[in-house]
Amino acid sequence: MQKITLKQAMSLNADEIENLKKDLIKQIKANLELNAYIEIPEINEAYKGKIPILIKDNICVKDSPTTCASKILKGFISPYHASVIERMLDSNLCPFGRANMDEFGMGSTTEKSCYGRTKNPYDTSLVAGGSSGGSAAAVASGVAIAALGSDTGGSIRQPASYCGVVGLKPSYGRVSRYGLVAYSSSLEQIGPITQNVEDASLLLDIISGRCSRDSTCVDMESSMTFSKLNPDNSYKIAVLDDFVESASEEVQRAYYHTIETLEGMGHTIVRAKMLDVQYHISAYYIIAMAEASANLARFDGVRYGNRAVANSLEELYYNSRAAFGDEVKKRILLGSFVLSSGYYDAYYLKAQKVRELIKSQYKEILKDCKAILLPVAPSTAPKTNATKSSLEMYLSDIYTIGVNLAGLPSISLPVIKKPLPIGMQLIGNAFDEQGILDIAFGLERELLL
Repeated sequence: MQKITLKQAMSLNADEIENLKKDLIKQIKANLELNAYIEIPEINEAYKGKIPILIKDNICVKDSPTTCASKILKGFISPYHASVIERMLDSNLCPFGRANMDEFGMGSTTEKSCYGRTKNPYDTSLVAGGSSGGSAAAVASGVAIAALGSDTGGSIRQPASYCGVVGLKPSYGRVSRYGLVAYSSSLEQIGPITQNVEDASLLLDIISGRCSRDSTCVDMESSMTFSKLNPDNSYKIAVLDDFVESASEEVQRAYYHTIETLEGMGHTIVRAKMLDVQYHISAYYIIAMAEASANLARFDGVRYGNRAVANSLEELYYNSRAAFGDEVKKRILLGSFVLSSGYYDAYYLKAQKVRELIKSQYKEILKDCKAILLPVAPSTAPKTNATKSSLEMYLSDIYTIGVNLAGLPSISLPVIKKPLPIGMQLIGNAFDEQGILDIAFGLERELLL
């Protein structure tokens, strides 16, 4: 089956779309080794003639399981659609299958899933990235036209980079979070993973816009980026040389080659500096874990998912929460610690102050520049089980988490695909997705990968 883009699919008639769904199911069955899909999707008559989009397993689809790749939510059936699903249905798109992910979005490799790891289509001995690894691997291998993921600290952009596809993290508040199972409420956003920049723009326009059911969603109309895409605009683009010193040689080469390409396209490159990335890491994980400990408190065996056998309430909590994976338990414990009496000021409050500093530094740089160019990850996709500690895994997010702390939009696109994909990201001002999409569209056209 030849790959078909979202833009191409939107010109198909209802019968052709149904045939496309049947072809996708055949391809999914032929590529089960990737473990990108949690289960083989079925054709739903209620969605006849609607274009199939893969959905990450932490986004609610009515009357379908939503498990966040966790044993604790086994058997949970969502009673409602997430806002992004409703918007898709209104635009002749439909949910088609559940994408594998790290449990509750807590991981960078999709090895933390109760359904087993997702493999990288370029080399199955490598990880697909995370936590939206299933979404990225499916799009890269052609078993999904496009997919939705969620990005709390790089969970759309990093797997997109590892798998050689495009991943867009919208501005915080651009896309409704209603129906997204919460991990870290002040950081996460739903966004598209697609084959190219045009498709990312199309899908963003469909899922974005105000939502009365989400107080964090801004009162703005849906974005209209696709109709305004212009790859020929020239802008000032900031680069952070100090940031890339910790990247591998191949990533550094790709970074500086991308800078040369952008200059050749007529963009002006501006050298800038920011707070050391180690502060980004520290602030991000303190805030994310604190919010996770609060959000995941609801999973107690009473209201959601599996209820363990128990003789007392305390035993019920203990037995039910034993279903959490080790990484999730670790983050809940650390989050509870930094919020506890005596440590709140020393850790959580200080992290919030650093967050404001990071936000102000981005704002200062982007006051004169349209975008900032950074690598997505410090290396190409690592081998399975190569990450020996949680700290090592956290350090793979050094280039992505600052964007979430500042609530800014960022797009990852591949600048190299062989032998292994390397992605670069463009970071823009809040709610200026148009600017980074324009630059990315032009760069994609120039590279012709």
